[in-house]
Amino acid sequence: MKCSKGIFRHLSIFAVAGGLSLTAMASSLATQSQAAIPFDVQQLIVVDYQAMLNSSIAMQLRSKVLPPELKGLQDALEHSGMNVGRSIDQLAFISFRDPKTHQLSIVGIASGQFPITDILAGFKKRKIKGTKIRNTIIYPMGSSMEVAFLEQTTMLFGALESVKASLNARDGITPSFLTNSDMQNLLPVTQNDAVWSIMDSKGTQTMMQSVMGQAAQVADYDTVKKRLLGSRYSMDFEHDVKFNLDVMTPDIMSAATMSSLLSAAALYKKMGATPAEKTAIDDTHITSTGSTLQVRFSASDSDFGTLLNSDLFQSVIH
Repeated sequence: MKCSKGIFRHLSIFAVAGGLSLTAMASSLATQSQAAIPFDVQQLIVVDYQAMLNSSIAMQLRSKVLPPELKGLQDALEHSGMNVGRSIDQLAFISFRDPKTHQLSIVGIASGQFPITDILAGFKKRKIKGTKIRNTIIYPMGSSMEVAFLEQTTMLFGALESVKASLNARDGITPSFLTNSDMQNLLPVTQNDAVWSIMDSKGTQTMMQSVMGQAAQVADYDTVKKRLLGSRYSMDFEHDVKFNLDVMTPDIMSAATMSSLLSAAALYKKMGATPAEKTAIDDTHITSTGSTLQVRFSASDSDFGTLLNSDLFQSVIH
């Protein structure tokens, strides 16, 4: 049983967040980075750029989905004297609910080795002044982006209020992701894929409803969606393109029902698919193991490259 749209819905979520040049040996998220993430996380995405940089198909994906705001931040950082490709080892993107407004906000955390002295000297030369929050200064970078250096190896970036929320979590003013046991339990045991992500219950329900399309209108899905506890996915580009998605439910029946519904949605989509999209559907396997719905996708770089230009992919990322 197969489905392609789930893959590209996840890629579109990654697209909203990912796209800067980054470099990495491993993609485990450091404790100091986790401490700067606000408690109420909807989705966390971690990207290992070395794996991305070494894959032409991964860079094609990047060029398709790079948000202009992040491109603006990259240009601003490089203008400040940072070689982004060399300096950044890892990027994490976090969608969280603001503790005051309860609206979703996004913040990014970059890990690496940053020439902070040179960058601050560049700020001073251009008379760029920051906003001081306790012992940390937040600097404007244009395109409504702000940057704060937590230490030599960690940098926050995003809208001003999002960066402030992250600093509040790091400084213990508000609870942090480290105390969110539900999301901590979703973290993969090994965090060494090119891209990996976790998503909370509400985010998973919204994502799966979008993935299901018309199949989400049936009564079975309306009942089972409330039993989606969370999800995680990973992508790897080392040997072809591989995508693994696990959706957690409380019992075997819920997982089996979701597997059946998603398989039905795949068959429906296949009827009007292009040859490239049909190949993607055939390359995607849907099963359930215990209380977990599993989606597995694997394709050659050339097949995935063709799919990047398909109407299906374009309709999902925009």
